[in-house]
Amino acid sequence: MLLRYRYRVYPTAPQRASLARAFGSARVVYNDAVAARRHAFAEGLAFPSTAALSKQLITEAKRTPKRSWLAEVSAVVLQQSLADCDRAYRNFFASLKGARRGPRMGPPKFKRRTGTQSIRFTRNARFAVLHSGRLRLPKVGDLRVAWSRELPSEPSSVTIVKSPTGKYFASFVVAVEDGSQELEPLADPEAETGVDLGLKDFAVLRGGKSIDNPRFFRRLERKLRREQRALSRKMKGSANRAKARLEVAKVHEKIRHTRSDWIDKQVLDIIRENQAVYVEGLCVTGLSRGRAAKSMYDAAFGMFLARLESKTARTGRTFARVDRFFPSTRLCSECGALTGPTGLEGLKVRKWSCGCGAHHDRDANAEVNIRREGRRLAMERERFAAGLAEN
Repeated sequence: MLLRYRYRVYPTAPQRASLARAFGSARVVYNDAVAARRHAFAEGLAFPSTAALSKQLITEAKRTPKRSWLAEVSAVVLQQSLADCDRAYRNFFASLKGARRGPRMGPPKFKRRTGTQSIRFTRNARFAVLHSGRLRLPKVGDLRVAWSRELPSEPSSVTIVKSPTGKYFASFVVAVEDGSQELEPLADPEAETGVDLGLKDFAVLRGGKSIDNPRFFRRLERKLRREQRALSRKMKGSANRAKARLEVAKVHEKIRHTRSDWIDKQVLDIIRENQAVYVEGLCVTGLSRGRAAKSMYDAAFGMFLARLESKTARTGRTFARVDRFFPSTRLCSECGALTGPTGLEGLKVRKWSCGCGAHHDRDANAEVNIRREGRRLAMERERFAAGLAEN
């Protein structure tokens, strides 16, 4: 199993200049590859292969006065930039054919220098983590790394990322043995929960336990609006506009990092307290088309579910996703009748009573139904796996 380990790095001024050259060179090669393929498509020519582009845009371009500065950076960085462009086109073609899951992707676009910059070094580049803790990169130097934890194995590649706020990070790809991160099974066999997601409460768990919706974007929306207004008033190309763009990026970065850290903590707490976790399948894209779109994106349900599923798989916990059309809210958890609130008006109903005499809290009832349906799906999956093993 491959995992990423990310650390903050602190390059010196000369190293920042070397990284800037590498970022710029990788961006230029990527944009040249996109331009070459767009030109071939417009002229009705054959799709240029990666090998042909490598020879034209790297090997031969280094010998020309216009692109001679490409020789100042590691050739692996340029080759990896071409590989990224090729992967982007393959994803685009797969999306057109319907062979790729998710929303339809557009063709690759030109990269800009104002966004996130990244370069990748593979083992062919002979990067190394020194005994002193420094990260040695070819034609860059030895970078100081803030090691928050040890790498579990020798990294196969490292990606240097520069954020729009000017921070540098090193992202290592390492191989981890399957089962190495598994947690000890809980003593209580009934330690399982359903997860009912919502906007009023971020999530409702077993026993009526709820997780409040932090609304990170809403908290800093006023500050973001103020910084964006200041940016719009600055003259394009001026130094003050660059400073204002940096302030806007800092607000977005704070929102993103705070949300990501909070989600990781919630996922870890749920996994530590439960042996099995059952969630409802959500169409986040569809739910984000209404008037609550901003709140849906702010809650980041898709990120939460993806990390919860990944973490349960690595820690050996049971995970099941209930179908999105399962009527968890309408279904009475006592008698099984579909007597719950329906339609848009039903969204305002937080408590309701069934004809059998049971009184329900909307979210707590949904959690019970999700837990039962998730347990059923998990048992079916186990029986199916056992049947395959016998055959």
